[in-house]
Amino acid sequence: MTDPEDKAVGGHQAGAERPRNAPLKGKDGVRLPARYRVNPVTRNPNSSAGEVFLVGAGPGDPELLTLKAWRILQSADVVLYDRLVSQPILDMIPDQVEMVHVGKQRSDHSVPQAEINRRLVDLAKAGRRVVRLKGGDPFIFGRGGEEIETLAEAGVRFQVVPGITAASGCAAYAGIPLTHRDHAQSVRFVTGHLKNDSCDLPWNDFVQNNQTLVFYMGLVGLPVIVRELVAHGMSADMPVALVSRGTTPEQEVVSGSLRTIVDEVQRRDVPAPTLIIIGEVVKLRHRLDWMAAVQGGDSAAD
Repeated sequence: MTDPEDKAVGGHQAGAERPRNAPLKGKDGVRLPARYRVNPVTRNPNSSAGEVFLVGAGPGDPELLTLKAWRILQSADVVLYDRLVSQPILDMIPDQVEMVHVGKQRSDHSVPQAEINRRLVDLAKAGRRVVRLKGGDPFIFGRGGEEIETLAEAGVRFQVVPGITAASGCAAYAGIPLTHRDHAQSVRFVTGHLKNDSCDLPWNDFVQNNQTLVFYMGLVGLPVIVRELVAHGMSADMPVALVSRGTTPEQEVVSGSLRTIVDEVQRRDVPAPTLIIIGEVVKLRHRLDWMAAVQGGDSAAD
């Protein structure tokens, strides 16, 4: 007799609720391989012979890569990787794995997002074990949600492996705690990549006491960010740190205030990628900069 779950939609038999943790089974109670189960995200059958792993590579230091991410990379057939994935992490991937660069930078999307989505679907349906490798965490300004929406709609199996996001990694390596009981009880992540140099962000919400702001991809937009924060009431003396190439041996940190940071960054010709941290917690860096001690000297950029 056919197991009723074989006729289920989205893992549930019509008119009945399947227990939350009950196994998905086919005939004779045999647990079905994942590729034959109903896709719990889309309520459509999984139609891919392969699978896609959306993997966060972290902010740059290869030792910050998770064990799960490393294990998946060792068994991949093909890796589609972004520009922000550091070379030491790429060097961990076995030689036989096919490598495809699909990175983007400001105003230069060498491979459009729609094309990346299509490649992921096609590779999985061809039976490949695909890793989509992204810098930082794929769900924080990484377009990971867009990509797995496409996979779900296509009935492609996928897994998500989170990574250490740049805010956590870069702040820690710069000696800046993003929260602190005396200085910041909340932290806010904001994209600094302003479309068409626009100012369409909730600036009033950003001007709050005891809050840390973290702007991703904000190097080009830094003058606009500073201008708008001050115009909406933030003190021009608010401490700011800009972290360039964070967690790597080339890490550089430029500290100042909203009043001075633009000139300091321009004077040093700081390279991307960068992360901007704004708030009273930045003042703690001068006492908590553990990386300077590890590297045997003072921070080069302060």
